[in-house]
Amino acid sequence: MAKTSAAPVKPPPGARARVDRRLASSMGFAQLGHYLVWGSAPSVLLAVHTEDLDPARKEANLALVVGLGAVVSTVVQPLWGMVSDRTRSRYGRRTPFLLAGAVLGALGLLATALADTVLTIAVSWCVVQAAVAGANGILIAVLPDRVPESVRGVFSAVMGLGTMAGILGGQMVASALVPHGQLLPYAVVAAVLVTATVVFVLVNPDKPSLAAGRRPLVFRSMLGLVWVNPRKHPDFAFAFLSRLFLLLGYYTVGAYQLYILQDHIGLDRAEALRVLPRTLTIAAGVMLVSLLLSGWLSDRTGRRKPFLLASTVIIGLGLIMPFLMPSVTGFVLYGAVVGFGFGSYQALDAALVSMVLPSQEDAAKDLGVANVASNLPQILAPAVAGFVVLHAGGYPTLFLFAGTAAVLGALFLLPITSVR
Repeated sequence: MAKTSAAPVKPPPGARARVDRRLASSMGFAQLGHYLVWGSAPSVLLAVHTEDLDPARKEANLALVVGLGAVVSTVVQPLWGMVSDRTRSRYGRRTPFLLAGAVLGALGLLATALADTVLTIAVSWCVVQAAVAGANGILIAVLPDRVPESVRGVFSAVMGLGTMAGILGGQMVASALVPHGQLLPYAVVAAVLVTATVVFVLVNPDKPSLAAGRRPLVFRSMLGLVWVNPRKHPDFAFAFLSRLFLLLGYYTVGAYQLYILQDHIGLDRAEALRVLPRTLTIAAGVMLVSLLLSGWLSDRTGRRKPFLLASTVIIGLGLIMPFLMPSVTGFVLYGAVVGFGFGSYQALDAALVSMVLPSQEDAAKDLGVANVASNLPQILAPAVAGFVVLHAGGYPTLFLFAGTAAVLGALFLLPITSVR
């Protein structure tokens, strides 16, 4: 039986902590399981599903489904974190919520596959979002729980690798399996989600929390559920805004990739489903290189901000590639450039946020608040993209908007002073 994981011991001044490879690799695998859901569903499975139900209203219906799901995840994620921080059980604070999220998310995915109206798709997808977003916030809380600051760049890089593999792998798996029936891709994603979570909790059992002092939920805590005072914690606020604008640009284009290939570049669905996996394979290769290199260099130099600044600017440049070249070549370049920037971003974003948290005691709750900056773009991006495409200049304007938002994300990193 695996040993119970304990909180990290701080190394002597000037020394670097040892990397727990078992914890790092299993966290990366669990992160893959969560992001396989988000990689496969909004941009491929839900896009195809809503298009099949009503081709004339596919953009509006996709925006509705994805937007409602993101609203639910925004509210639920910090709530899960707050309750987890106060949970006292023989299995620890995190394990019950990780397992519950995986099981409920898997059931929601199967229900989504069987849904036959836009309303039932939306309801079942909201269940998935509540479960998986809540569980992912708990998983990220393991970083400040167990990992010393001096090696968080490596852990953040490994989790970024899981994120990358989940997003790109989900899109590739979904694109490959969609022609074989509606249920199969959802079932495969659900199986990976549960497997990855079970592996993590078995390999890294949380220490029991029964002896810890009880911290009741009070009304004041509930009021602060999705709020951290920016005047008291400005670095946290700037990190929040940076993530918000960067991901707004990223999701504004990313959620409509299939429709971009069809309606902007002019491919039919079969051709688009062939081009998308090829592009994602290229993006995965460059993303992997930048992710691993950035995480290693960041820990070696002890610096986070320069790498994050560069990555957000690169993402912004990549997002305008389909505007400059409205062709398959332009789309492939978009995937490669954004992939390179996003790899570096994923390597370090979680590490930076974990270092500007207002409170270690409320780490899961505060990380849930930080993840509102990940969820809000998912709410706003489909609505913004749909409005721009239909009423404000079409796809060219969409790409320019997305690139500008990403560059704003870089500018909000500049005032952060507590992290180099």
